[in-house]
Amino acid sequence: MPPHATYLFKHGLIQDTAYGTLLREPRRALHVRIAEAIEERFPEIAGSQPETLARHCTAAGLIEKAACLWGKAGQRSLRSAAFPEAERQLSRALAQIASLPGAPLLRREQIRLQVGLSYALMQTKGYGASETKAAFEQERLLIQRAEALGEPAEDSLALFSILYGVWVWNFAAFNSHATLDLARQFLTLAHERDETLQLAIGHRMIAGSLLVAGDIAKAREHFDTASALYNPDEHRPLVA
Repeated sequence: MPPHATYLFKHGLIQDTAYGTLLREPRRALHVRIAEAIEERFPEIAGSQPETLARHCTAAGLIEKAACLWGKAGQRSLRSAAFPEAERQLSRALAQIASLPGAPLLRREQIRLQVGLSYALMQTKGYGASETKAAFEQERLLIQRAEALGEPAEDSLALFSILYGVWVWNFAAFNSHATLDLARQFLTLAHERDETLQLAIGHRMIAGSLLVAGDIAKAREHFDTASALYNPDEHRPLVA
């Protein structure tokens, strides 16, 4: 090993050993100072690499702040299609929120992050994976709890997301009866809210359900309706 490499290796070991000998409270204080320094002196890092700041906030015991940062990092990863990273980051955010006292703002954030995690799992584990199904079921449970507390979901698309996710899981598992029932629920909700895009998706879901069940004629009717409702210019972002 070259001399400079030997020095760096030994220096790194010394740093690790010194850090390992610190008691819990001094360690937390150290991470608090690092987090403060990043925010004050390197705001570009805090903005572009929220996971870096999140690690220090986690080690500092700043759980609510860390959860927010892990969530921000997870959403950034989702937007850039970095799904494995999004899964890890959103999972950390949700685990930390779960350890905090319940509050309306946190419950809304929890639902938003659970929606993101469900989507990430569709890409990393697969549509038919048990983890994906469990994530959507957890999403449904969180929304039901919030509604029971008089806190309807802030995101009007959350319920559509749940129905679609559970539909996809059942579609992948070839549960034709369940997929048709879920597709009808989705379409009914879309009619109630008079949402054109959701109506198009609902008709496509019913068409797919009927197609695998062997009812090709009715499936085509719904495919035609979905196609007529779809506006390429307005709805293009949904393709991704």
